[in-house]
Parts: sequence; structure tokens; C-alpha cells
Amino acid sequence: MTQITDSHTGFLGEAPVNEAAQRLFDADIESGGYVMNLTRMWAHSPALKEKLFAAIDEASEAAGLSFRQKGVLVAAAAATIQDSYCSLMWGTRLASASDPDTAAAVIAGDDSALDDEERVLADWARRIASDPNGISETDVDRLRNLGWSDDRILALTTYVGLRIAFSKVNDALGTLPDSVLWTKAPKPVLDAVAYGRPIAPDL
Repeated sequence: MTQITDSHTGFLGEAPVNEAAQRLFDADIESGGYVMNLTRMWAHSPALKEKLFAAIDEASEAAGLSFRQKGVLVAAAAATIQDSYCSLMWGTRLASASDPDTAAAVIAGDDSALDDEERVLADWARRIASDPNGISETDVDRLRNLGWSDDRILALTTYVGLRIAFSKVNDALGTLPDSVLWTKAPKPVLDAVAYGRPIAPDL
């Protein structure tokens, strides 16, 4: 893991707290009980974050993804690009929808505890994250054979691609995973995420 930055929110300065930024902060508090470091960073452009997540949510809905499926996809993709923040956040969420050992295994690239469809989804996410030009129509057919229509496959791929883009922005600007993850993330998930930027120290 790389060196801790001076600011838990990364390399950018503190964003001004205006009405739009406060809307982001309030949404974090309502959903998770605290304001995430990445939200403080994105507060420099609340409209940009809101538009990005509107697209992410639209893609998720069009693909018909369940909460557990999103956990599999994001954990697999985030681990592939070695993004500790989303690996920890979504590893924890996947643990809540399955169990900590299953979530940690997906992060480590072991899909043996997943069902057949989830294994295909995890592999698809890793291929998008690692070598999208290496994907062939045979790979797409694995999704079709599970009953996925072409429009759902497009939405699924868009969802994963946008999640990867979000992770890369957070990583590039040095945003540290939230300190609450020291206690919020299950130990198997914490142990599996031995890469990326370190969790912020307790304040």
C-alpha cells in the first residue's frame, strides 16, 4: 500500500461547503451514517458526481442487477485494478449479502462459493477491468447462454465500466478509504485487500 497523504480526502484541497456539496454530505449520512472521504473530494464538483451516479444507477436498473450481483461485480473489478477503497466498501457489502469468506474469496479471485451466473459475472467484470480488447463473442455468449439479452449485456458492461472509471478517479486523486472500515469491514475482507491506498487512520 502507498504512503498516507496529508489529507484523507486526497491530493485536492478541501471543497467549499455549498448547498450542492451539503446535499452530497446529507445523502452519505442518511445512507451510511457518516460523510465518506471520496464524497468530500467529489464535493469540488457535486453535479459531476450526481450525473455519474445517475448513469451508474440507470445502467444497474437496465441490467436488472441485484444488490448481491453488484457486490460481485464491483468487488471483482475493484480488486483487478487494485482499488482498495471500492474493494473494502463493496467487499463489506457483498459480505452482508453472502458471508465474509465468500466476499474475501471474490476479492482474491476465487469464485467457487458463487453460483453459476455469479461466476460468469465476476469473470466478465475482471475481463473488462484487465483486458477489454481480449474479450471475444464467445465470452459474450456465456452471458447469452444464461438468458442475458444484448441490451442487458450492454447495460451490465456500462455499469462495470463506469464503476471502474469512478474508482480510477478516486485512486488518481489520492482519496483514502474511510477510517470506519477498520471496524466495519469483516476481517477476511480486510486481510484480502493487501493493495492500493491504505485505510485512513482513526482521527
